[in-house]
Amino acid sequence: MKKENPHSRFSWTQHSQNKLLQYSLSENRVKRVIRHPKRIEEGIAPGTIACLQKAGSKKHPYELWVMYVIEKKTKNIKIISTWKYPGTTKPGDPIPIPPEIFGEIIEDLAHRG
Repeated sequence: MKKENPHSRFSWTQHSQNKLLQYSLSENRVKRVIRHPKRIEEGIAPGTIACLQKAGSKKHPYELWVMYVIEKKTKNIKIISTWKYPGTTKPGDPIPIPPEIFGEIIEDLAHRG
């Protein structure tokens, strides 16, 4: 990963940087999901926001999900995680986060206190 710009409005957890590599996503693609979401929901971790954009084709649709938190003092956006979900979800359904990602997020939050 490239060095973080100190003037950027976005910051990334190590977990989210790993997911960029895993799902072959760019930072700009994830930022676009945040700036122009198709849907916004409450995240699975307390105080987080989850948003999505639809992608893919009619035959092979998928959703790009991003979970983030807005830091109170600086109003910056800290990206917690991002993932691809094959298929489409309905508004109000539980966030379709893969179990291994859910476990990693909870473990990461527990280490931070």
